[in-house]
Amino acid sequence: MSDKEAKRENTENQENIENSKGSQQNVQPSGNDTEEVEKQTTDAQTKASAKSDHNPEPKQDSDNIHDELDETLAEENEDEDLQKRHEIEMKDYHAMTMNELVMELDELLKSEKIQTIRDHVQEIKLEFDSKFDEEMEQKKEDFLEEGGNIIDFHYSSPTKKRFNEVYFKYKEQRNKHYEELKKNLNQNLKERLAIIEELKGMIGDSADMNNSFATFKQLQERWKKAGPVPREDYKDIWRTYHHHVEVFYDFLHLDREFRDLDFKHNLDQKLKMIARAEELTQETNINRAFRELQMLHKMWKEEVGPVAKEYREDIWERFSAATKKIHENRQAYFEELDKAREKNLEKKNEIIDSIKNIAQEEIASHKQAQANIKKIESLREEFFKAGKVPKKNADESWKRFKENVRAFNRKKNAFYKNLKKEQYENLNKKLELVQIAEENKDNLEFKITTPLMKRIQSEWKKIGHVPRKDSDKIWKRFKKACNHYFNRLHEKQNEENKDEMQAFEKKKELLEKVKNLTLPQDHQEALKLIKEQINIWKDLGHVPFKMKYIEGKFNKALDQLFKQLDISKRESELLKYENKLQSLDQADGADKLRKEEFFIRKRIEETDQEIIQLENNMQFFSNADESNPLFKEVLKNIERKKQELGTWEAKLKKLRNIDS
Repeated sequence: MSDKEAKRENTENQENIENSKGSQQNVQPSGNDTEEVEKQTTDAQTKASAKSDHNPEPKQDSDNIHDELDETLAEENEDEDLQKRHEIEMKDYHAMTMNELVMELDELLKSEKIQTIRDHVQEIKLEFDSKFDEEMEQKKEDFLEEGGNIIDFHYSSPTKKRFNEVYFKYKEQRNKHYEELKKNLNQNLKERLAIIEELKGMIGDSADMNNSFATFKQLQERWKKAGPVPREDYKDIWRTYHHHVEVFYDFLHLDREFRDLDFKHNLDQKLKMIARAEELTQETNINRAFRELQMLHKMWKEEVGPVAKEYREDIWERFSAATKKIHENRQAYFEELDKAREKNLEKKNEIIDSIKNIAQEEIASHKQAQANIKKIESLREEFFKAGKVPKKNADESWKRFKENVRAFNRKKNAFYKNLKKEQYENLNKKLELVQIAEENKDNLEFKITTPLMKRIQSEWKKIGHVPRKDSDKIWKRFKKACNHYFNRLHEKQNEENKDEMQAFEKKKELLEKVKNLTLPQDHQEALKLIKEQINIWKDLGHVPFKMKYIEGKFNKALDQLFKQLDISKRESELLKYENKLQSLDQADGADKLRKEEFFIRKRIEETDQEIIQLENNMQFFSNADESNPLFKEVLKNIERKKQELGTWEAKLKKLRNIDS
């Protein structure tokens, strides 16, 4: 024995000697007392009527507190591993998606004992079922919107299937665990009932008190080792046991020194537990305080024996008062938690209002519908991540959320239902174009068919969407017919373009020659040589359309030659214009010539108006002679514009000669 233990034992012995004087006042059991005890121990009502300092009749306002603790103790006594469930984090399952909930459930099964995750599994299942029901209701509405019959509706998903598989695995493991546990619980119950019967048999026995006390201690040890019992029997079995223990202490003629020493030890232990419970009333970690309170009640009920009668009610009242205070702290904590959750409720109400506003919008396009779908999905995620709301508001909040999401989905479905109708109309229009393309893909009348094929291609682009299942198929048919036709057209054009390619090659050679041409010194001879090159160029013929750029290069080369001759700008412009007219005068160039004539007429009209405006401006000069710089500049502009007008008129004359 250590010095510390010896000191404690000496102190307890001294206190017991002092208290033993007062203990003489305890009434010894008479024959009538013994008969009453025997009557109680054989009466079936003993369990309900037994009173002790372990569980005296609590006040009415404390009933719920003690019942809650008793239920928890009964449950955890049945399976001691259940205590570990409080160590497993209870996550915010409300904020998780269905896939995340499945993964969380699967992980709990793999990493924790099956009996410790019951509360977690219940929360996960509740959240999963709520989310899946919401999804299924939406799918049902979609199904009915599309004309389906409610009798034919059935919906499942890979996520739901996976959840069912994991949840079924949980139930299998749970049932297996409790089947194995049940085998031992009933046997332990029989053992404890037998101990109680032996204890009852000792009451009133006139055998040697020391031997009886030794036997009683052996029964206590057997009781401690007897193991857990079914939770439904826990409260009654402990009440009955404690009742008979107290009867044994109170009425059996024991050596008072032994009894009082035991009473004193138990009183010390319970006073320590009361002191700790009273300390826990100041604990700020409410969950930790409540868990420790549960452990104190377990020790009070299961581990520490009775105390002297005169202390029983007082210490129980103190213990109950501390218990009630901790419970009140816990209630206050939950009330504060609800206040904090009011902010979550405000956030969720804002989200619901946003969903409602989107649901009230009229959907005008597929783009808008898709944008709103993304907004709603984003708001749904925000709603689930916003945290829990006060319990009193939870159902109403969830109801409003679902109603507004469904209102949006109904409007979205109605839009796409009408859109599908429009898409089928578009499908019929495109099928008509497909038929035209397929009927004309082998047509040899290229001049008539080419504009037709270009027109239906343009019309195809203007027609809106068609049902997705038909889109690719009809596009391939249309594209195939159009490509077939234009490939044949290009083959014909390539054949016709052989001469134009030859002309292009010859013009390239001539262009190089003109760039390097050396003009004779005689002006007329030089001009004659340039005109000869222009005529040769014209006689070479047309080049392919995509190679028309060579005409511009030739005109630039002519400009360099004209600069050497120092001929008038008008004369050089007209010489180059003759070359341009040659490129416009093609078999299919009538439209281009008309556009050219319209352009020249417009430029003649604009230039004539500019001359008139300048001449009118001259009237505003007070000093109208050439000594005035501004007046002189106006005269130059008028002369320049008249030269331009003459050039445009000469070009128009040459253009008309081609038409004639």
